[in-house]
Formats: sequence, structure tokens, C-alpha cells
Amino acid sequence: MECQKIINFGNQLLRRKNVDCTREDSRLSRCLNTFDLVALGVGSTLGAGVYVLAGAVARENAGPAIVISFLIAALASVLAGLCYGEFGARVPKTGSAYLYSYVTVGELWAFITGWNLILSYVIGTSSVARAWSATFDEIIGQHIEEFCKKYMTMDAPGVLAKYPDIFAVVIIIILTGLLIFGVKESALVNKVFTCINILVLGFVMVSGFVKGSIKNWQLTEQDIYNTNHSIYGANQTQEEKLYGVGGFMPYGWKGVLSGAATCFYAFVGFDCIATTGEEVKNPQKAIPIGIVASLLICFVAYFGVSAALTLMMPYYQLDTNSPLPNAFKYVGWDGANYAVAVGSLCALSTSLLGSMFPMPRIIYAMAEDGLLFKFLAKVNEKRKTPIIATVTSGAIAAVMAFLFDLKDLVDLMSIGTLLAYSLVAACVLVLRYQPEQPNLAYQMARTTEETDNNESVSTSESQAGFLPEEEEKCSFKAILCPPNSDPSKFSGSVVNVSTFIIGFLIVGSCILTALEPSILIKAVWIIAAILVLLVSFIIWKQPESKTKLSFKVPLLPLLPVVSIFVNVYLMMQLDVGTWIRFAVWMLIGFIIYFTYGIWHSVEATYAASADAERNTDAGSDSCK
Repeated sequence: MECQKIINFGNQLLRRKNVDCTREDSRLSRCLNTFDLVALGVGSTLGAGVYVLAGAVARENAGPAIVISFLIAALASVLAGLCYGEFGARVPKTGSAYLYSYVTVGELWAFITGWNLILSYVIGTSSVARAWSATFDEIIGQHIEEFCKKYMTMDAPGVLAKYPDIFAVVIIIILTGLLIFGVKESALVNKVFTCINILVLGFVMVSGFVKGSIKNWQLTEQDIYNTNHSIYGANQTQEEKLYGVGGFMPYGWKGVLSGAATCFYAFVGFDCIATTGEEVKNPQKAIPIGIVASLLICFVAYFGVSAALTLMMPYYQLDTNSPLPNAFKYVGWDGANYAVAVGSLCALSTSLLGSMFPMPRIIYAMAEDGLLFKFLAKVNEKRKTPIIATVTSGAIAAVMAFLFDLKDLVDLMSIGTLLAYSLVAACVLVLRYQPEQPNLAYQMARTTEETDNNESVSTSESQAGFLPEEEEKCSFKAILCPPNSDPSKFSGSVVNVSTFIIGFLIVGSCILTALEPSILIKAVWIIAAILVLLVSFIIWKQPESKTKLSFKVPLLPLLPVVSIFVNVYLMMQLDVGTWIRFAVWMLIGFIIYFTYGIWHSVEATYAASADAERNTDAGSDSCK
């Protein structure tokens, strides 16, 4: 009896969401097009980092080879982007990685994903609002900071900020009002600021190529020494330690890869596109195109700005805090700093809107499913926006921006985002090899054209797929040479177990590397890599689903596995303090889930009604 209770409880935690993708009705307004999504993705991803990050990475990590660092980071981000794109085509609903996890791996994992996305967006919104305030204050001569320090100092170092940032609160309130007013109006403002930002970055790139010199990519050790000898004298060893050995790749491949790990975070933000599933006119095509196009545009911008910057002046003289104004001053174009100031404010505005836009939609989706408090799912009937979720998320972000200095919390954003990326990649891997089931979690979305063109074929296929299957026996031959060309329950189970093994191997290897980077660990890596390749081969041998989609991830199972590895590896590089804060946040989330969410889940209601019907049918049969 006790064993049965444990099994039932486990089934509750892993119950999956039933999504009927053939239904078009939505409580939100379907008014966004593909261009809106591209602008939203670019605005969210191409934030103020483009004005700062290139200088810091070029000087301290990669030198002129920062362009290769951005290329590697972009490729790693595209892996995650492709996985989001396929799910956007499969399940065009609001919820992003939260919904994708709910459909595939179950309720508990979905709650963990959604809860961490909320944390990422709250911290992102608060930190960008403070950055906006600080940038604007610096442009006008730091009058706001001086006033606040004089009259409103908070004496709690390590806990609270030096002073409450009222201006950041005002910015969040204004954007919260804009989001409540309507999604179309928010998208319009985002497009304007994004276009201004792109124009400024275009000006920076052209200026760099006009005023720059290829000699700055061909510097020698002697050039570095001659430029800095007044600081270090004859201490050449110290000089090499700080600035590498010159040339295009002064810090070697180690520096390039280290820079790529930092640059990866510059591409975080495109996932906000995946939260718009119920507000896009043609989500199955618009979401994949929006994600891939926005990542491509962002890569071109980062690549161009970093190339222009390192051509304009030697990499070792770049300013890590404000590289672009410093570079324009170096080439004698001081007036260009006004354009940089305007561009950075526009970039911060779009980045702030990109953080605030998806946050209420994740909260709305979780509340709609019953995992968070139901009142958060209320929608304004006139504006078709999740009003309570928007106000709540804006209020929390405003309080955090008002009181806290968020530098120590920014790494928590990384955990939430990277965890979501990893789960989405795993879900794509699992879902592609599952048998189709009517009205269950694996029901796929088809575009109208495909449904019309393939109606007769799909009908016969679906009827064949839903016929009772013969029970397959587990054997080495059945695993490596499946007898069916279509996925079966057995082949689906093989993929599920294989994906779990791959995840376990990757996580275990990354943890060991983070704890003890020694020669022994290299041997563990080699063994783990061989095992991952073998298990991936087993997955590759299984039959894939024949479902027609507007977009599919290519090169399965390779791309999702590489994406999982990149994301987990970056997560394990974060410090212990970040993981402790993550554990505290998760504890709060589990309290909410196990005291409220698990009992009010909509899927639990469906399951209870289905059980009641079965009991009724059984009772009537016994009466007969």
C-alpha cells in the first residue's frame, strides 16, 4: 500500500501537459509578425554589452582574436536557438522552456524551469534598470548619484545598495505601463529603439574600418614592450603575462576559448521570442525564423564592433569600462561619443523591455496551469495582456532595483537561462523519437498548408500509428537494429534512458572538472566522451517521428548533445556562492509547489476526472 502511494506521488511529479495544438483560440492578442519577433530578439540580446564587453574580452582574454571568440559563442548559442525553434514549431503556445519541459519531461521539471526563468528575468530587469539609470546619470554629470548619496544613503554594505535608485524604479514603472497598454504598442517602441541601436552600431563599424589599421592585428612583443615600458621598465616577463605575445591571437587558443565562454552570455536573450506563442499570427513559422534571424544579426553586430574596436587601437590599450569612447578619442573622433551615448541608452532600453516582456508571460502560463496562484492568470479583456502578472513582476523588479546592488546576483541569471537551454535541448532529443499519441503530450502542430496537402497520408499514418503494437522484447538486436521504421514505445523508452545516461555523464564530468581539474580528470573526460558517443549512436539508430513540421533541428542527436554539454559546462564554472543562492531560491519555489501547485495543477484535475470516469465505468460494468 505504501509502495503504491510512492508510485502515485512520483506519477504526480512527472505528469505531462496535454496540449492541443490544433486549437487557435487564445486569451491573448495575436498581433505580432515575424519582423516584430526579430526586433524583440535583437533588442533583448544586443544590449549594452556590445558597448562594453568587446573591450574587456579583447584586452584580457583574446586580443584581436575576439572575433573568433564571438564566432564560437554564436555557434554555441545557435545550437540552443535551433532547439527553441523546433519547439516553437511543435507547441506554439505561451510559456517558452517552461511549457516545452511540461510537455516532454513532466510537471516538476517544468516548475523548476519556470521558477528559474522568473528569477532570471527579475534580476535581468532590475540590473538593466540600474545600468540605464547609471548610464544616463553619467551623461548628465552624475547629479542623481550625488543627490542620492547626500540625502538617501543606506548603510548596509554587502546587503543593500549604497543608495536607493529612484530613477531605475521610474523606468520600470513606465515600461510596466507600456506592457499593460498593449503588446503591439510595446513591439513598436522596441522596434524604434532597436533600429536606432543598429544604426549606431553600423556607424561604429564603418568608423572602425575607415580609421582603423590592420597593423593593430599584427603587433609584436616589442611593440607591446615599447608602448608600456614606462609602466613596467625592463620587466618583460610581467609584460608578457599581462598582454600575451602580440599578433592576431596573443593569448593563444586558451584565451580565445576563455573569451568565448564570456561572449556566450552576450547572446542570451533570444528565448524571449519563445514566450510569444499565443501573440504571433503564424507562430509555427515566425518563431523559428525570429530566433535564427535575431541570433545572426546579433553575431554580425558583435563581430563587426569587436573587429572595428581592435583595428582602431591596440587591444592592450582598450578601456575595459568604456572602450568605444576611448577608441574614438584615440583616433581623434571625440564627437562620435554622443552617438555612442545615444546608442547605449537605446540598447539598454530594448534590453530592459526584452527582460520585462517575457516575465509576466511565464508567470501567466504557470498560473494558467495552476502551478502558481490562479489570480496571476487574469487577462485584461480590452488590451488582451496578462495585467496582474505584469504588475506583479514589475513591482518585484522595481523593489529589487530600488534596494539592491545586483552585481552578486547577476550570475543567478546564468543558472536559470543555461538550465532552460539544457532542458529544451534534452526535450528535443526525447520528443523527436517518440511515437505519436492522440490528444496526448506528443501531439504535434502542423501548418495549415501541410495539413491540407498531406491530409490523406497523415490520416492513414495516424491510424496505423494508433493500432495496438506487439510487445517488443528487449534485446541487443532490438536496440541497435529496430524492426520498425516508425517510433514505438520500446524505441521511445530506449531514447529516454539514453538521454538520461548522456545527461548524467555530462553533468558528472563537468562537476569533477570544476572540483578537481587534474590529469586524472582528463582520463575521466576521455572515457565519458567515448560513452556519450556510443549512447548517441544508439539514439541515432532509433526510428524518428515522421511528423511534418515547419522547422526541425538538423543533425540529431549530435546538436542537442553538444548544446547540453556547452550549457552544463558553463553552469559548473559558476562559483559556490552563486549555487548557494540558487539553492535558497529553489527552496522557496519547492515550498510554493508542494503546498499549492501540486494540488491545484490543471493536469491533476484532468487526471482526477479521468479516474472518476474509469471508476464509474467499472461500477456500471460490475452491475451488468
